[in-house]
Amino acid sequence: MKHVVVVGSGASGVHFAQSALDNGWRVTLVDVGRTAPAAELPQASFAQLKREHPDPAGYFLGQRFEGALFPGGKGEYYGFPPHKGYIFAPLDGLALRSRGFDPLLSFARGGLAEAWTGGSFPFTPDELRDFPFEPERLVRYYGVIAGRIGVSGAVDDLARFLPGHEHLAPGLRLDAHSEVLLGAYERAKPRLNRELRCFVGRSRSAVRADEREERHGCTYLGRCLWSCPREALYTPSITLRALLRREGFTYIPDHVVTRVEADDANRVKRVHARHVANGAALELDAPRVAFAAGTLASSKLLLDSLLAHGGAAPTLTGLMDNRQVLVPFVNLALLRKRVELDSYQYHQLALGLERDDPRHYVHGLVTTLKSALIHPIVQSVPLDLASALWIFRNAHAALGLVNVNFHDERRESCSLSLETARDESSTLLVRYEPAAQEPERIRSTLRDVKRALRQLGCFAPPGMTHVRPMGASVHYAGVLPMQREGGDLTTTPHGESRALGGLYFVDGSTFPFLPAKNLTFTLMANAARIADEAFGR
Repeated sequence: MKHVVVVGSGASGVHFAQSALDNGWRVTLVDVGRTAPAAELPQASFAQLKREHPDPAGYFLGQRFEGALFPGGKGEYYGFPPHKGYIFAPLDGLALRSRGFDPLLSFARGGLAEAWTGGSFPFTPDELRDFPFEPERLVRYYGVIAGRIGVSGAVDDLARFLPGHEHLAPGLRLDAHSEVLLGAYERAKPRLNRELRCFVGRSRSAVRADEREERHGCTYLGRCLWSCPREALYTPSITLRALLRREGFTYIPDHVVTRVEADDANRVKRVHARHVANGAALELDAPRVAFAAGTLASSKLLLDSLLAHGGAAPTLTGLMDNRQVLVPFVNLALLRKRVELDSYQYHQLALGLERDDPRHYVHGLVTTLKSALIHPIVQSVPLDLASALWIFRNAHAALGLVNVNFHDERRESCSLSLETARDESSTLLVRYEPAAQEPERIRSTLRDVKRALRQLGCFAPPGMTHVRPMGASVHYAGVLPMQREGGDLTTTPHGESRALGGLYFVDGSTFPFLPAKNLTFTLMANAARIADEAFGR
């Protein structure tokens, strides 16, 4: 039986592994694999959890208030719950420095998608124009992945930006605020479509409404941010758990891969790793290796491998990420209304702004604030605390947030490189410079978003818009682009490195263009495509 070693258990890694197993390959997956804590009071709703948890303050805010965002912070409107700290905890021995970029890495079992909001957005043919294969070769895998993970949504006015695919289930029950917004859109649609080229519809989310295998359907507990105790919201650790039961699959946790070793013909032959606790070395013979550790970690692995093999590590250019801008708003029709806590917490609606170049489409996720942490919004009100709390109690049901996403393109000024020390350790240097036209692009887009909100009966308070730092979206891509032909720092259409034969990149490292969308759904689809096309029977 042919054998492939996979590095990383995130969204790309587990779906590549599943397809490779289906094609008769033996798969060994090496991973640090920090595990999540068990769900607490799994049957309780958000409100019940606050009442019944023995230490609600510690659970929601942390024993040292690490889950709280205080005035003078980075301006984020909600942070990660304390018990999700394991997802972003750093790894000893992995050094990283950045300029113009706030990078996030994960060494959790399931990777960064253990903290995602489930946004599952297929790329359009225009957005796949720079990819070195016909769009149809990827499109069918959106249906494959949707069948595996469960994706809910609708084919509506957003279909021009979010094409339909197989196994798209009906959307979840809308919360009351989202229903009001969608109704307002139907009334204002002609003007919004014509004047602003703005379209609103149901978002696409990797969340199930039905019971399937070990996962339960969504019962609207309002606990999405704190991890769904029913596993209705998909995370890659669910797939990994299923893989552990399959013949031919081996999982090696608690190890960090340090490099791959190549032979004289520049083909991989061995994987080198070390135990994260005791440093014990591990070597695995492997004629084929798939890097699925995420763009930053996979790139560092390649650079360290090239350094060990040839004595030099090049600079990788073209790092991309989605700039995100957060726009809080108030729906005037819902002031002093009762807030609905027992509902799906993340985005149920999305808005799209059409641009002259269809690849420059702007994507906005509309989240109506229910049970999310809201103290950063209260503290942003330019009044004393008592007045801010009074305003919040009367405005809670009316609060919402649009997360505006922008596309990105490869540029030489955005790069990854290595800095080596005398003890042979290395540091990954991350450099990012925004495009020159970005300030004007943000300004004109925010003008359109705020005009659209006004036509929906909403008001965006001045001074509360927040431009997130690059790196915050964690949609990293682009430093080893897929090309039909290219040099050593590119990959084939199947993600195989042209520098080291037998080494495949199945994460975002190879994307030659980044639309204004969460890329996780496409990461999974592309990983399954590579496993079928390059690792078929």
